[in-house]
Amino acid sequence: MIKRKSRNDMRLLRHRRIRKRLLGTQEKPRLSVFRSLKHIYVQVIDDERGHTLVSASTLDKELRPFQASSGSIEAAKAVGQLVARRALERGIAEVVFDRGGHAYHGKVKALADAAREAGLKL
Repeated sequence: MIKRKSRNDMRLLRHRRIRKRLLGTQEKPRLSVFRSLKHIYVQVIDDERGHTLVSASTLDKELRPFQASSGSIEAAKAVGQLVARRALERGIAEVVFDRGGHAYHGKVKALADAAREAGLKL
């Protein structure tokens, strides 16, 4: 009997395939998205040094109003705006977008659009 791969296993395969091509540098770091069932997390990463430069998530104190609906599209938009603001404060204007194997739809798309609107180039 052939065992089917789970949805998360398939996402991880896509994520590894995407990561082969994406590399965050000092000049153009990688914006990495991770989604759990309750929260969404974003990091801006310099892969050459292996350092996280900026991060944001629905668990941040600034996003307490979204605590009840932290898995919603509105919360993803707020996280996108927050990470863009923090990145621009650190002098990061352009990033490479790593969707983490997730479909570019719904929460991931809302986060990316909000980051773009806040001034970050993806």
